[in-house]
Amino acid sequence: MLAWPAGSLAQAGGDIRGKVSGGEGFRPEEVIVQLLNAADKQLVKMEYADAQGNFRISGVRAGKYLVAIQHLAYNRYLSAEILHSTATDLGEIRLEAAARQLREANVVAQKPLVQQQYDKTVLNVAGSISAAGSNALEVLEKAPGITVDQNDNIAMRGRQGVLVMIDGKQVPMSGQDLATYLRSLNAAQIDRIDLITNPSAKYDAAGNAGIIDIRLKKGRNNGTNGTVGLSLGQGVYAKVNPSLSINHRKGPLNYFASYNLGHRRDYNDLDIHRKFFTKEGVETGGNDYDNFFGFRFNTHNVRGGMDYQPNSRTTVGFAANAVINDGMVRSDSKAQSFDAAQSPTGRFNTLGNNNLHRRNYSFNLNFRRLLDTSGRELTSDLDYARYTSWEYQNYRTAYLDAGNAPARQDFLLFGDLSGQLDIYSVKVDYVHPIKRWGMKLEGGIKSSWVRTDNDVSFFDRSHGGYDLEEGKSNRFIYKENINAAYLNGSGNWKKLSYQFGLRLEQTLANGRQVIHEETFDRDYVQLFPSGYLGYKFNDRHDLGVTLSRRIDRPSYRELNPFRVFLDPLTSSTGNPALRPEITASYELVYAFREVYTAKAGYSRTKDNVLSVLAPDVEPNSVLQTNRNLARYDYYHITVGVPVTAIKWLNSSNTVVAYYGLYRGNLVDTDLNEGRVVFNFNTSNTITLDPKTTMEVNGNFQSRNWYGFLDIASNWQLGIGAQRQFWERKGSLKLNLSDVFLTGRVKAFTKLTGYSEAFRQFRDTRVLTLTFNYRFGGQQQGGPRRRTGGAEEEKRRAG
Repeated sequence: MLAWPAGSLAQAGGDIRGKVSGGEGFRPEEVIVQLLNAADKQLVKMEYADAQGNFRISGVRAGKYLVAIQHLAYNRYLSAEILHSTATDLGEIRLEAAARQLREANVVAQKPLVQQQYDKTVLNVAGSISAAGSNALEVLEKAPGITVDQNDNIAMRGRQGVLVMIDGKQVPMSGQDLATYLRSLNAAQIDRIDLITNPSAKYDAAGNAGIIDIRLKKGRNNGTNGTVGLSLGQGVYAKVNPSLSINHRKGPLNYFASYNLGHRRDYNDLDIHRKFFTKEGVETGGNDYDNFFGFRFNTHNVRGGMDYQPNSRTTVGFAANAVINDGMVRSDSKAQSFDAAQSPTGRFNTLGNNNLHRRNYSFNLNFRRLLDTSGRELTSDLDYARYTSWEYQNYRTAYLDAGNAPARQDFLLFGDLSGQLDIYSVKVDYVHPIKRWGMKLEGGIKSSWVRTDNDVSFFDRSHGGYDLEEGKSNRFIYKENINAAYLNGSGNWKKLSYQFGLRLEQTLANGRQVIHEETFDRDYVQLFPSGYLGYKFNDRHDLGVTLSRRIDRPSYRELNPFRVFLDPLTSSTGNPALRPEITASYELVYAFREVYTAKAGYSRTKDNVLSVLAPDVEPNSVLQTNRNLARYDYYHITVGVPVTAIKWLNSSNTVVAYYGLYRGNLVDTDLNEGRVVFNFNTSNTITLDPKTTMEVNGNFQSRNWYGFLDIASNWQLGIGAQRQFWERKGSLKLNLSDVFLTGRVKAFTKLTGYSEAFRQFRDTRVLTLTFNYRFGGQQQGGPRRRTGGAEEEKRRAG
């Protein structure tokens, strides 16, 4: 905190002036000049130099001072004591260039993979060996308290409804689309991942379980610099992930670009045992499934843009992002039907061939203005995004009787699923420091407009033609406008630190099914408070408390009422009647020596959204859809214990214990279930020599409960090694994930009229070799990279 000494500035006084110079490429306008009291070195005033290097500090009372001059590419200058009266001219001050690099180093400091902080957990991915050759989703699966279920839904500390962001900008997808995108993002381009449990009012109120913010590496060096990488992985199938990021800075212009190619083959081996019952609990029959899904995806992720900084106070930027995803999913589903006596009654085999195409484009124009030296700042963002999708489905189902003879004609189904989503967003933020009180005020407004248009057609091709399946076909148009304003204050007072904010959001929405002319409307205004209060007792003990109220709106796909065919007896559909979840959260945080942390919290969610499998209209058929449960109570304790007792071992350990209690009634079934769940995560780095390290990581998840789903415990172990060379600009990493092939999912669910047990296997044991090389010049810094304002809307695009 910067403190203003009483009486250091008078209403009138003399000037202290001078001129700053440097070597080739020196930019005077990036110089910061600080006037300090000679007695206690407290800051009196701060100024910037102009384009010629001249600076002037006006109205300085007579006294003794020091002048400090800072520039990121030059050594800090500190003057001798200055005896100032009415006017002081320091003449020309020439700065000395900072050393470009250290050729030799005997001690190498390395951040631990996991760092616990008051409001978040930080994963330092850049230094992790186990992240070598991994993608962003695989890194998240190893994170403390993070789980990814069989449908690729991400949960934090047992709770879904997580926002995933890239550099503060929400990823424009959810569910399996989000998982596909994260699998295409090479971990070599990730600097760190912030797991934020208590976002301030400045963030959109969405995301009742918290925020996962993936921070990419950024080039701040002068000239041209960047990173090139190549990962080759082999499990059952091959994985290839080349990547390139480049940054060029010269004068007031900064250009940046990156490209990722994710070529990935994967599989999902899923065995299911289903039973059906009467309301009285008498078994009527069921099905046994042997499903195999083969995936092949090619995902191109391109980012680029520029920043223009005409002076040290102003930045104008443009950024664009394109995600092009083409995939093929082949499925082979063998199902055996049986009656109440477990006797076979027949079988059906379904072969599927799905072609998926996604084209996602987003553009951002941003402006930043530092209004004065006190820190007042104005920023604004304009965003536009368009997401288009095409999916062509072909299914052939052969029906056989109990003797394996054809029972009826094969059923051929063709689906044409297309859709388009447009997002417009504008936001303005303002920062106003109040140094007298040691606090900072932030405020802003935001508006977003969304329009989706999904046109889905299914055709029966069993008889050689294209007969429209009217019960499966429809067109859904959805429009939404969200307007928001917020005010947030934060600061420090003696041993007390605080942050309190309030956000207001208005939601206006309309949905329409074209064929049946069914519509629904949403119109509501809500307040979302958030805050933090911390107290530092001494150098050993810190205590804080946080609170927040948040919302999780359904994705646009979850509202879409279309049916998606999986096999003759299994389908899924959206639910236009879904209401948003509202969560109130409270957390107590304790830190010992700023290293060991413990967090205990409670939250209550109303209208909790659950994915439910339930009997459908046809006998022995199942429909999967999302529904609102009345209430969900959640309690948790998180403990972080780093261990550095041995100089060659750095260990980060996190234990999460939580209890989630589901209450309500869905599909004629009362739900009042909960279980204490434990998650243990350990990351251990072993230093063999300054350039060679090994890493051993493990994760254990105890038996878990999600709604009606009872999930068995599982654990994984990964090992890796790294060697650095070429003055640490190059690295070679070898990593083996899920060494003992234990990363499988087993679960059981039961509700009125239906039960299901399943187990799932995926390509989790992968040996990966990764090469990375950094190229570039001297560290110099650059304009701040902006992200954009349409974050929450884009997340729901999937």
